[in-house]
Amino acid sequence: MCDFNALTDEEKILHHQKLLHCANAFGGKNFFLQLLEAIRETKPHPLVAGNSEFNIELGTIKWNKVIFNDKLQLLLKARVNESKQDNLLPDKDAKNYKKILNVVRTLKPIVFNVKPADKEDGSGFFFQPFDIIDEKKTKLNPVFDAIFFCSVDTVKKVLNYEAKV
Repeated sequence: MCDFNALTDEEKILHHQKLLHCANAFGGKNFFLQLLEAIRETKPHPLVAGNSEFNIELGTIKWNKVIFNDKLQLLLKARVNESKQDNLLPDKDAKNYKKILNVVRTLKPIVFNVKPADKEDGSGFFFQPFDIIDEKKTKLNPVFDAIFFCSVDTVKKVLNYEAKV
């Protein structure tokens, strides 16, 4: 998702619609982008927060399970490979297959709840970290990828995308 230019027009439209829905549910594009900028500036990575939440003045992201740094590091490595092979899971005979599969099994049940601080700004939204296509193919949920990993400029490009007619 972060390599937006490599996507097909249909994928670009789909990602644009998903992220625009999320941005509107959080209070609009500007609030959403401010949330992403705050996430990028936070060290250590917000996903490894012991209280399983990330708060800024504009709103909160909460999730239902602690994510440890070792799992996050494995996920980041798998994410790089996903863009090359269109699958988060490596080949079954790959050395790191079991580790990546374990990360997917550990993180799959997590649900992220994003809520704006002011109810008038939006209703908020939920998402999970992965899209499980079948038992051999798993992809990062584009919303999860955009919120926690993609550059803010890329997300801005996705939000402002207009399909060529």
